[in-house]
Amino acid sequence: MSLVLQPPEPSKNDLNTLLSALEKNKDWLEEMIIKNSAVLLRGFNIKEHRKKIILYCEIPPPEGGETPFTPSFRVTEQMLEEIPEVVAEIEEKGLKYTFIALSKKDTSSMRGRGWEDAFGTSDHEEAERRTNALGMDMGWLPNGGVTTILGPRPLTRVFNGRKGRRMWFNTVVSMHGKELSSATMADGSEIPERVVKRCGEIIEEESIQFKWQKGEVLFLDNLALLHGRRPSLPPRKVLVATCK
Repeated sequence: MSLVLQPPEPSKNDLNTLLSALEKNKDWLEEMIIKNSAVLLRGFNIKEHRKKIILYCEIPPPEGGETPFTPSFRVTEQMLEEIPEVVAEIEEKGLKYTFIALSKKDTSSMRGRGWEDAFGTSDHEEAERRTNALGMDMGWLPNGGVTTILGPRPLTRVFNGRKGRRMWFNTVVSMHGKELSSATMADGSEIPERVVKRCGEIIEEESIQFKWQKGEVLFLDNLALLHGRRPSLPPRKVLVATCK
């Protein structure tokens, strides 16, 4: 049976409070993990972006399977050079992301992943707590699925220690006009298809292709780089971890 740890009061559920408590009680936490075999942290409001992505190649693919990554400030620079008026409008209004997560019993979608898997629970109230902790609004659909809305969100961000560069810090290309997701301006107005298309082209043009060899470890700055995965022949096994 796992041990469940929750914040003592709502005002103390932020990430810094959690990290401070874990740092002061490392020995106790280690003891609890051994004693209970599992420790669950529940109810903490962890909204910070993961700063690092760590990739490890266990099995390199025989063909393809590269990991492309793009300096995101270069995307901002190109978009500002080509369509500054659109960038300015989206920056002013902000972005809104909408995503529909079906029930795991619904097989109509090719995504094959229900909200139970996405949120790590089958309890409606717990799912609501977890989405709210992430700053999302959610609503239940008649078919058993849920719709989540996140916004307004910025189009670009400037992070400390990165030369003041404006990073293209959004998921417009991956979410816009997809089967179960959409990306619009925060007021509901549509982002022109040509803008999304051109953004995707710039990301591709500026990308660096990393070809894997067995045993390699790649650290990526998640606040400054966009990354993806090329199609490949099997087998391919690249493990991923994120950290603050």
